[in-house]
Amino acid sequence: MFGIAPKNILILVLALLAALIARDWSMREITHGPGVLVPERPLQTEISTAEVMTLDEYQLRPRARFQIRARVLSREDYNWGTEANLSPMDLALGWGVMSDQTVLDRIKVEQRSRWYFTSYDYPAPLPDQDIIRNSGNMHMIPSRPWLEDELKKIRRGDIVQLNGYLVDVDSESGWRWRTSLSRNDSGNGACEIVYLESVVIEERG
Repeated sequence: MFGIAPKNILILVLALLAALIARDWSMREITHGPGVLVPERPLQTEISTAEVMTLDEYQLRPRARFQIRARVLSREDYNWGTEANLSPMDLALGWGVMSDQTVLDRIKVEQRSRWYFTSYDYPAPLPDQDIIRNSGNMHMIPSRPWLEDELKKIRRGDIVQLNGYLVDVDSESGWRWRTSLSRNDSGNGACEIVYLESVVIEERG
């Protein structure tokens, strides 16, 4: 009977542990000094007519041209569910006061089930309406496979530039997904669905 020597098992365990530590280190959060990092608001240009795009079994109808420079507050990857076939990642993004490290040090940001949540200890660092107006949870639909690879490089705290379209989605099965066109809404239907044509991760300081 053949087996693995205890010494070799130890080497394998140590190698696996080193790989996990290296992965976690490479994806560690980026922190910044105090102050607003992204003063500009997202730029949205509504379009009255646009050609419907087909992506696998989905039809995507552009609603507005969309450009955003923002700080990544959180990232959540999805591998299961109808939406995951189309949108493998959500980014919670912040701009204005929600790109300020002083503010974010007092706000806990979480994502789950395609939602974005914030919580904080009182007194609140900002009025809730300011949090809503200066942040959003956005569903990423990469237009090319290499864009999905670029998305996977994004870390919490990164400053990113995204360009594409806000889209509504329909599938052959009758399933529908609708984008928000406002930065002032919250709750169900308040997330942006972004058909992504380019992504830039700004240099990390």
